[in-house]
Amino acid sequence: MPESTAPQVSSFSTTFTPTHLKFINAKLEKLSPEKIIEWAMISLPGLIQTTAFGPTGLVILDMINRIHIDNQSAANVHPTPASSSASEDEEDDHHFKKSGYNTQRHPVPLIFIDTLYHFQETLDLAQQVQDHYNIPLKVYKPLNCETTAEFEAQYGQRLWESDDLSYDYLIKVEPGRRAYQELNAQAVISGRRRSQKGDRAHLDILEIESGTGLLKLNPLATWSFQQVWTYLRAYQVPFNTLLDQGYRSIGDWHSTKPASNPDDERSGRWEGKQKSECGLHVDYFKMRAEFQATQKKKQALLASQAAVSVPAVQA
Repeated sequence: MPESTAPQVSSFSTTFTPTHLKFINAKLEKLSPEKIIEWAMISLPGLIQTTAFGPTGLVILDMINRIHIDNQSAANVHPTPASSSASEDEEDDHHFKKSGYNTQRHPVPLIFIDTLYHFQETLDLAQQVQDHYNIPLKVYKPLNCETTAEFEAQYGQRLWESDDLSYDYLIKVEPGRRAYQELNAQAVISGRRRSQKGDRAHLDILEIESGTGLLKLNPLATWSFQQVWTYLRAYQVPFNTLLDQGYRSIGDWHSTKPASNPDDERSGRWEGKQKSECGLHVDYFKMRAEFQATQKKKQALLASQAAVSVPAVQA
């Protein structure tokens, strides 16, 4: 059972009162996504972006890159080459010193959670994005697992069928929290949009995660899928080739199909299940507690089975 990552409690939780947050969101609603991102890059220390290289995340990445290039041009500073040393990286931004992330090449650390069950097209895209933008990528995998075989040796095959909650915790939630902790993240940019419906239908642009105080920024909250698609084409942003096969929301290969409802882009996810999120955007403390309770039950069951299987001592 992996050690549970202690959640970072952001100092923003004491600064952004509900009234203050409501006021900020009212202002952000009037801004373009580019201006929202630009505001966040200036105003929110410890800002990172998590992405599985879905369409919205790619638009955000491209916008960050364009803002960064414009800022460097205005300051007459050239981007740091890919060969820059770790010592140069450490001078970039004190929030990311320990991680070695080069914020001169890309000012907002880019986090990819490799669940070990991504489509090959997604993994290919991750490499393509790094090459296209010449940016570093921080990859996090399930704890102490580098391969699918290693994960299944510890937790069994098709865990998503036998214990969906533990699967989500192990492959998404724990690696995500580990990333936040290692990078001292205080604010996270996500690609969620209201047009994705479900739990996202009434999404605020800026949220505070209950309990941890982590800020979550949704700069494209007001955009439709068509707006996202138009941007990708207009700016020639690399995208997942599965989009050309009818996929809209792309997660792990075993729980993702082409969208069955053209008006619901996430209709291809978790078909037949009452589920709309993978765990990164649900109550962290509740999910961690449920995961720990499940693990205790499994351990107790294994212990009882072991006791039954021990042969009686012959008199």
